[in-house]
Amino acid sequence: MDRILLSTLAYRSPEEVFPYVQSFTDYPRYTDHLQKVRVHGDGGVGSVYDLRLTWWKLSYTARSKVLSIDAPHSLEWELINNLHAHGEWRVEPEPESAPDGVETASRIYFEAAYDPYSADKNVLSLPRFVSLDWVIKKVKPKLLSEAEAVVERLVADIEGQTRDVELTIHEMP
Repeated sequence: MDRILLSTLAYRSPEEVFPYVQSFTDYPRYTDHLQKVRVHGDGGVGSVYDLRLTWWKLSYTARSKVLSIDAPHSLEWELINNLHAHGEWRVEPEPESAPDGVETASRIYFEAAYDPYSADKNVLSLPRFVSLDWVIKKVKPKLLSEAEAVVERLVADIEGQTRDVELTIHEMP
């Protein structure tokens, strides 16, 4: 399994941050490759999200299920179709990291563990002469940059303005 774990600070309390983390339907605003999100459920535990992803000549709909929610601290998810993947959003109070003039801060963690070779190549509709190995080699670096973009744009949404966001990469494939 490959794993991505990164974090950043948002200058808000966990109670203010968590609704943004939980709002999967807003995620297309945070990434260039997620075209739309459709929810089956109320957004709570057991809800399933169809995530329509596109990149290069490929398009794919991932199904993600919410496994647990411990608001305002964590949300665990897993993919339930064609690829073994799971992860978690965590929000931890970190008021000591707030800069002067800012009341508080929270550290937002994004973690995803996945097995790229578990992908069902029949579902991906790969173009002729394109192998799954080639796609994995091209997509792996994109996954980290996409995760970074999501977290940066999420913080801008949470705080209501864009700023330079320092990302800490704790683990990457």
